[in-house]
Amino acid sequence: MSAPSVARLVPATDVMDVAAAEDAAAAFLVALGIELDSEHLRATPGRMARAWAEMLTPRPFEMTTFPNEEAYDELVLARDIPFRSVCEHHLLPFTGRACVAYLPGDRILGLSKLARVVEHFACRPQTQERLTKQIADLLQEELQPRAVGVVMAAEHSCMTLRGVQATGSSTVTSTLLGKLRSDPRSRAEFMSLAGVTG
Repeated sequence: MSAPSVARLVPATDVMDVAAAEDAAAAFLVALGIELDSEHLRATPGRMARAWAEMLTPRPFEMTTFPNEEAYDELVLARDIPFRSVCEHHLLPFTGRACVAYLPGDRILGLSKLARVVEHFACRPQTQERLTKQIADLLQEELQPRAVGVVMAAEHSCMTLRGVQATGSSTVTSTLLGKLRSDPRSRAEFMSLAGVTG
């Protein structure tokens, strides 16, 4: 039996300065006319800095792959993977669910790693379009599968809390690689399993 292959994905946390972020958060709130003298708000800049540091730091993980010894040749699909990210244009959150699938080639992936890949790329200022493509591209690079499909649906607070205030709207993005892009029947099967209709 062949040994698993492991690629380690580690976040770049060495560039974070949480103390400086706390000072900046205090200055930001004061600039917006928010007094920090009350007991409720005194520690808010520190809480803000720690919350943002947490939201922008994915957990490290190992991208463990295994030989496809059974020659499994149907879709491997994980859907309803919850994710949260931050819109890089307004630094407001967007949250949603992802469906990630691949058609195995010579290697298969530990199933929990599909959700870990989503988290890894979501934990940074993002656009949903780029996030969708980064997930698909990493799976293509690490697995060399016959196909990869990623569909993401999210509600963006930059659309619902400000500007147009389109409460309840969602944005859907997809990236299809390999057979899921070139073969209409495979694409239709994936989209059906992903819950994308119409």
